[in-house]
Amino acid sequence: MITSTSNQQVKNLIQLQKKAKARGEQDVFVAEGIKMYEEAPADRLVQTFVSDSFWRAHQTVFGNFGRPDPVILSDPAFMAAADTKTPQGILCVVKQYHYSLEEVCAPAKGGGPQLLVVLENLQDPGNLGTIVRTAEGAGATGILLSKGSADICNPKVIRSTMGSIYRVPFCYVDRLSDTLRELRRQGIRFYAAHLAGAVSYETQDYRPASGFLIGNESRGLSDEAAGAADVCVKIPMCGRVESLNAGVASAVLMYEAARQRRMAKFRG
Repeated sequence: MITSTSNQQVKNLIQLQKKAKARGEQDVFVAEGIKMYEEAPADRLVQTFVSDSFWRAHQTVFGNFGRPDPVILSDPAFMAAADTKTPQGILCVVKQYHYSLEEVCAPAKGGGPQLLVVLENLQDPGNLGTIVRTAEGAGATGILLSKGSADICNPKVIRSTMGSIYRVPFCYVDRLSDTLRELRRQGIRFYAAHLAGAVSYETQDYRPASGFLIGNESRGLSDEAAGAADVCVKIPMCGRVESLNAGVASAVLMYEAARQRRMAKFRG
């Protein structure tokens, strides 16, 4: 058992939790919790760490996963390495995912039309993680992010995805507007969520290949990104509310697309 916070493995865990540079250099991210451990593909799992109390309570379970036993840390050492105030007692180091633009923008499995989520300079890790999780739930086929968006390997993002990080393709692009214009030429129609949207999101047809543009939490979409979309849509608001949280807005749009596609299959 490792008891010292000065241990090199513990110090490295702390760096991976805090520093995007360390995660990039080692090409890994840290996932916390039993669910994240259970769903991590075995071939991407680099190492697992558990607290002493977690190990004593759950050690018989680990044999069922067919994976090597984890490294045990004393409870104080584990607390020092964890990113949360009340950690679940298990951390796993996982190889990062790297998708090409072609993989992210490929048709759905079975040949169905694309449903993309495009994020411009989204900053909040919780929002990003929630969007990744919602994208899987709504059947989105991939996520594109501008270079100014939050690090998808941030521990808060990973935690908020609840395992969807393992299954939803994503990639960062240097010039978002140029990428959108190229994808439009390939037949994908883009809808920008915008306060100045000319039409309600409910009036559009998302059954063909589609993508939704979501902007920065405080500034929204840039004029350049909005100008690269086919249509600017709005989500009607009641009361004095001007707009929805980025994660909520993306969920509204994605699930409208999912509803339309589901109804089309039902009628067909």
